[in-house]
Amino acid sequence: MKEVPIPYVRSNQAGIVLSLAAFFTTQSVWIIGALFLIQAIGLLFGPRGNLFIRIARPFLGKLVARGKTEAAELQRFNNSLAVLFLTLSLISLLLGWSAAGNVFAAMMGAAALAALLGYCIGCMMYFQYKQFRARRLQRR
Repeated sequence: MKEVPIPYVRSNQAGIVLSLAAFFTTQSVWIIGALFLIQAIGLLFGPRGNLFIRIARPFLGKLVARGKTEAAELQRFNNSLAVLFLTLSLISLLLGWSAAGNVFAAMMGAAALAALLGYCIGCMMYFQYKQFRARRLQRR
């Protein structure tokens, strides 16, 4: 199974939190649009395509060498959730529904901040999804 070094995951989460803090400070839709592109490119091309990881990589040498990793499948699931929430936020903001756009952005920011602090909401959702699929297959 492919693995993603934890420092890369953390740099992406920190980039999301900082970007959303800038968005809430300025209310600039362009920040959500840029963050959406960064996450979508990361989803399409993997961690090597993520701008936050590319920026942080030169500074993470010794931390990456320590070997702590996360499953790439789990990282991809979490990245899919990020793209979903950013899509909903961006569409809402472009339609003039600023309250909904802010709520979706806040949900994304809360999830990224919680992950930085040690609780991965996306991981819990992924586990529940896998449990649901296993029970469903067992019944057949």
